Amino acid sequence: GRPAPAYVLGIDLGTTSVKAALLVGAERGQSVAESCSRETRAHTGSLEAGPQGMEQNVQTIMRALNECLAALPQQQLQRVSHIGISGQMHGIFFWRREKGCKWTECGTGPAFEPEEVSHLVTWQDGRCSPTFLSSLPVPQSHVSLATGFGCATVYWYLKKSPDFLKSYDAAGTIHDYVVAMLCDLKKPLMSVQNAASWGYFNSRNKSWNIDILKKSGFPVHLLPEVGDPGSIAGRTICAWHGIPKGAKVGIALGDFQCSVYSCLTERTDAVLNISTAAQLTISMPPGFQPPETPDASSAVTYFPYFNGDYLAVAASLNGGNVLATFVNMVTRWIEELGLQIQESAIYTKIIKAALAQNDSQLSVHPTIFGERHVPEQLASVTNIAVSDLSLGHVTRALCCGIIENLCSMLPVQRLLETGVRRILGSGSALARNKVLRQEVERIFPFPVVYGKDIDAAVGAAMVMFHRK
Repeated sequence: GRPAPAYVLGIDLGTTSVKAALLVGAERGQSVAESCSRETRAHTGSLEAGPQGMEQNVQTIMRALNECLAALPQQQLQRVSHIGISGQMHGIFFWRREKGCKWTECGTGPAFEPEEVSHLVTWQDGRCSPTFLSSLPVPQSHVSLATGFGCATVYWYLKKSPDFLKSYDAAGTIHDYVVAMLCDLKKPLMSVQNAASWGYFNSRNKSWNIDILKKSGFPVHLLPEVGDPGSIAGRTICAWHGIPKGAKVGIALGDFQCSVYSCLTERTDAVLNISTAAQLTISMPPGFQPPETPDASSAVTYFPYFNGDYLAVAASLNGGNVLATFVNMVTRWIEELGLQIQESAIYTKIIKAALAQNDSQLSVHPTIFGERHVPEQLASVTNIAVSDLSLGHVTRALCCGIIENLCSMLPVQRLLETGVRRILGSGSALARNKVLRQEVERIFPFPVVYGKDIDAAVGAAMVMFHRK
C-alpha cells in the first residue's frame, strides 16, 4: 500500500555522448535505477572559423537526447519529480527566443526539436588566437580568458562576422538551452558555474562585467541571467517523453562539477578524471575566495562548486583525446600502406602491447592540443632510442606523459599540503585503459579508488535529489 517512489532524472550533454540516469531513494541515500547513453556524432565543420573552429550540430545532439530518454522505462519516467541537467562548459550557441524549438509528438509523448538555432561552438574551439585574445578588454574575473570561452567567441563574431549575431536574441550553453526550452524561459538562466566558464564574470558578486563589456560594444542583451547552482529554474511546460508536466527542473550545471559531486564525499579526496580531456581536482577549505585577478601562467583554475565552495582544478586539454588522435594517426598510416583495420581493434592492440612493457625511456610531452595557461606549447617527443620504438614503448610513454602532464599542473607536494589522502579515479579513458591506471598508481603516492559509475548525469541527479 506504500506510494510508488518518485524518481529524479539526471542528464549530461557531453562532448561525445548524451547520458541520462534515473535515481531513486534507497536506504543509504540514492541508487541508480536505470541509465542510458547515446553517442552524439555531432561534430561539424565551421564555415566562418575554418579548421580552427570546433562546432557541433545542435539538432544531432537533441536527437541523441530524445533517443536516450525514449530508451528509459516509461513507467519510471512517469514518476519523475525533478530533473537535473549538466553539460560541457565554456561553449556557446545562439537561438531566437520565440522560435528556439518546436514541440512534436513522438512515440513516447511530446518532445522538442531545435528550430532557429546556430551550431554549438564548443570548449575545444580554437578560433581565438592568443593575439586576438590579447586585443580584448581585460576581464574583472578570477578566470583567465581562453579560446572556446563563450564571451571570447561572441567577441570573435562581433569582429569577424557581425551579421551572424543579428540573427539571434538569446545565447547559452547547450544545457542552458535545454532548461530554457523545457521551462519556456523568456530569458535564458545560467548557473554561476557556467557563467564563470564563459569569462567576464565576477564570481564574488555573481555578476557579469557589464560596464567593461558595454564599453567595447559587446551585445550584453545576449547574456543570460545568473542563479545559484542547485536552485530550481522552472517547471516542465508539458509532458516530456512521459515525464509529467510540472516536474521541477534545476538550473543547468557544469559537467565537471557534477562529475565531482557524484563521487566526492571527503575533503581529503582528490578526483582524477580522464575522459576527452583530463582534470585533477581538490576541494578548497570552506570560506576560500579565489584571487580577484588570475595568474595567467598558473595551471590551476578555481571552479565555483556548490554552496559557495570552490574546487582547485588542473584542467588539461589533453586526455583521452590524445590517445584517440594517436590511434587515428596509426589508422591513417595503415590505410596509406593499403591495409585496413578497425580503430577499435587498434586501440585494444596498443594497450595490450603497452602492458607488455613495464616502462619506457622514451619521453612524450603529450600537449598536442596546447594548454590554456601555455597555448603555444605543443607536443614533443624526446629521449628517442632505438630500443624504445616499439608500439608498446610508444603507447606506454604516451600514457605516462598524459599523467605526468597533469601532475606538473597540480603537483603531488600541493596535494600533500592540502591534506589529500586518497585519489578517486573516474572517466571513460581511465576506465578503458589499464596502462593509464598503472601510470596513475606509479606517479601518485596515494591509494587510488576507481569508480565506474562516477559521471555527470548521476551527479546532476544527485544535486536535485539532495534539494528535493
